[in-house]
Amino acid sequence: MTETPQLNDHNKAEYPPMHTAEHILNQTMVRMFGCGRSRNAHIERKKSKCDYTLPQEPTAEQIAEIENKVNEVIMQNLPVSIEFVTRDNVPAEVDLSKLPSDASDTLRIVRVGDYDTCACIGSHVANTNEIGTFKIISYTWENNTLRLRFKLV
Repeated sequence: MTETPQLNDHNKAEYPPMHTAEHILNQTMVRMFGCGRSRNAHIERKKSKCDYTLPQEPTAEQIAEIENKVNEVIMQNLPVSIEFVTRDNVPAEVDLSKLPSDASDTLRIVRVGDYDTCACIGSHVANTNEIGTFKIISYTWENNTLRLRFKLV
């Protein structure tokens, strides 16, 4: 019998569909704008927000493209899987810069199909078909920060 790895405690219970949508949104922003994953996020059941550092304000067309791309990925019915790895076996595409200093040597890697891979200790759906439709409800631009507010419908 395989022993379950001991991970750091997690201080929040996310709504799995919204949290998984955040993973897809983060990867969409990385791919579209070459930026990092959200530097600040507030993920809730009814509505959520993520902040991204960008060199210039996106156009309204680019905002619509973000929403469309996230929904395209959701509609692919991708499996969401979890694996445990040691720090010296972390996939190359995983950014560990936000990892807490007291994080365990064993990390939990979450994959959304072949679209996104990241270290995460949160709750997720088993398949993107459980998410629903992603909708950007508003956005603001200030000091090279794009704040996206979104919900699932």
